[in-house]
Amino acid sequence: MRKQINMNANWTFTKQGQPAAHEIPFDPRGWESVNLPHTWNAIDGANGFDFYKGACWYRKTFAVDTAAQGQRVYIEFEGVNSIADVYVNGQHLGQHRGGYSTFRFDMTEALQIGGDNVLSVKVDNTVVDDVYPQMADFTFFGGIYRNVNMIVVSPVHIDLMDYGSSGVYIVQEQVTNERAALTVKTQLVNTDDTPKKVRLWTTITAADGQAVAYAASEAVLPAGTTQTIAQPVTLAQPLLWNGLKQPHLYTANVAIISYNDTIDELSIPFGVRYFSVDPEQGFFLNGKHLPLHGVSRHQDRKDMGWAITCKEHDEDMALIREVGATSIRLAHYQHDAYFYDLCDREGMVVWAEIPFISVMSKHELEGLNAKQQMIELIRQNYNHPSIVFWGIQNEIQIGGDSPALRKLVSELNELTKQEDPTRLSTMANVMFVEDTDPYNYVTDVIGYNKYYGWYNGKAEDFAAWIDGFHRVNPGVKLSISEYGAEGIIEYHNTDPKVKDYSEEYHALYHETVWNIFAARPFLWGTYVWNMFDFGANIRDEGGVKGRNNKGLVTYDRKIKKDAFYLYKAHWSAEKFAHIASKRYIDRPDERIAVKVYSNCEYVTLYVNGAKAAVMTGGQRVFVFPDVALTSGLNEIKVEAVANGLAYKDTAWFQLVAEANPSYEAPEEKGGFVQNWFQVPELTHITVEELVITDDVFSTRCSMGEMMEHAEARAILEKYLGNFAEHPMFGMTKGMKIDMLASMAADLFTETLMYAMNKELTAIRKPAASPAS
Repeated sequence: MRKQINMNANWTFTKQGQPAAHEIPFDPRGWESVNLPHTWNAIDGANGFDFYKGACWYRKTFAVDTAAQGQRVYIEFEGVNSIADVYVNGQHLGQHRGGYSTFRFDMTEALQIGGDNVLSVKVDNTVVDDVYPQMADFTFFGGIYRNVNMIVVSPVHIDLMDYGSSGVYIVQEQVTNERAALTVKTQLVNTDDTPKKVRLWTTITAADGQAVAYAASEAVLPAGTTQTIAQPVTLAQPLLWNGLKQPHLYTANVAIISYNDTIDELSIPFGVRYFSVDPEQGFFLNGKHLPLHGVSRHQDRKDMGWAITCKEHDEDMALIREVGATSIRLAHYQHDAYFYDLCDREGMVVWAEIPFISVMSKHELEGLNAKQQMIELIRQNYNHPSIVFWGIQNEIQIGGDSPALRKLVSELNELTKQEDPTRLSTMANVMFVEDTDPYNYVTDVIGYNKYYGWYNGKAEDFAAWIDGFHRVNPGVKLSISEYGAEGIIEYHNTDPKVKDYSEEYHALYHETVWNIFAARPFLWGTYVWNMFDFGANIRDEGGVKGRNNKGLVTYDRKIKKDAFYLYKAHWSAEKFAHIASKRYIDRPDERIAVKVYSNCEYVTLYVNGAKAAVMTGGQRVFVFPDVALTSGLNEIKVEAVANGLAYKDTAWFQLVAEANPSYEAPEEKGGFVQNWFQVPELTHITVEELVITDDVFSTRCSMGEMMEHAEARAILEKYLGNFAEHPMFGMTKGMKIDMLASMAADLFTETLMYAMNKELTAIRKPAASPAS
């Protein structure tokens, strides 16, 4: 029978980069003791760009019991970032390229059964040209950051070497409310040197443990072969996996029987459901409309990086449940199998994706690694009912456009549909992709990452863009795959504005955008960016290095920002009341507005013990205007009532003579792009009208297009400095200067734009260049 033995304890680790640390004997001096999960970037991965990247070594001594004699022994890694070379007793078992999926090696022949063995793993998080991601707006934490297991199985067993999958695929051929027609496909392996006759038993049990269906097959497995056995199974009157309402799970118990012995066995939880997306009405689960109120999630945690445990996964899920989300976009890579299990059990509809993000390889144009990671994602997670959408790319257009890129995106979609025709393919386009771009018609459904109200324009601009896109593309099934704004709880503003980083603007932004989305039910899903603050080593804004602060919850998960409660008021049935701007304690104004988020029927306001006002109507956002503050500390209480029960909250505001300067973010021209460019002071330039045609260079062209032309590049560097050395340069090639200008109007002034265009328009584009 199969045995799985956890191998997380008692490792040694070094950053010394020793070229032969797998050899036996070796010099252990300077190595430290660690347990898994582990990352060497737990601290420096969220403190700025200069985090440690390179090859490190892990070693572990372990014994294999004599009971394993005659069995096959595999080593399983659930996540190592990003290139792993695995050795046992000095013998190289293989290399895995990609930091997010499970992989295994057969170590049987290298082992000393009954004695001590040495497992050595070289792990390298250096970015290389043929492994994805190439560049992204999150930290690439290095290490063995998920579980490691030893698996002992019979020579005849369910396949362990099928891209890290379970070897069992429960295919939902046709599901209705009355009947679920399934096919259980199991891959059997005979590693023995003689044929083996076996029987494959599959029993389907319901949540209460009662058997509801059976299948049995006989097979003769030739020596050294793999064989797939397909077993049709029908469930009458199935209990459907129905999201948050009823996430019912069945279990497929698959066993290989030889005479009277069970020689291998797996239990696979799964759920049956059917779904669709309508371009006018949105998402449907089991024939009923289900608004996908979504949040996105990165897997890292403050001072832990990616080396988190089930405890942290559980905490994340509890917060997502509390806010009332119905869907999660698990960005931008394969997440821990445990979290997909949580999504199954909790009823979350999931968008799962690969790290084909921001920049395509400059040289490896076939996308072999992206395709490998797509296959791994699908095969390893095929049986999760929570997963409805397979994501093939995120903002891959940032690094520039090319026929090779478009070809690879199409091939990834074709591969996804080939691997799993039962689910929907999707992708997240960067905000500057045109409404009529062919990218919008590649996948089954589409998403856009739009940041009106933060990087460009104002939050209200979402309405016009969504309506315009829908009008131009009435048959395209549209979602908003990312939207958000930075919110740093240290900063506060009575009159919140774009780019002030205040908690007040963060909440006001989400109020505005949510109202726009709610009025457009044809959006099949909307995904807040992000549920949690996360490490992003390339960032330096708002006075915070190495972090993206758009989360509804802080990086350490200790503080829920005001916007969290806005969504809870709209999405959750759990009654509550929350006074916004509680952290804005020192108030320079004698009269203030008090804002309350609540999903109760009415809210009563008390100021310094006296009843001040009552608001009714269930509008979710209750604003009490013109509340007078007295000298000193003022106690503000609210009592919200629903179904005869009261829900209370309290805040304290202090009237001060002058505004507290600590509430104001450091002034930063351009925000996120503030340090990309060194712009000269332009004087004595008179802005005049320019005629710009398509046959000349201008700020309408992409950065990449101009950087490839010597004269145009010289002009850019004259006005913008040597920005090609900035870590973000690779993520700007697909952007046009005009787009960057809309993101940083203070930096890209009218005078600067005129000066650049006056010189650029004097250069004619090469005839072979595509039109800008």
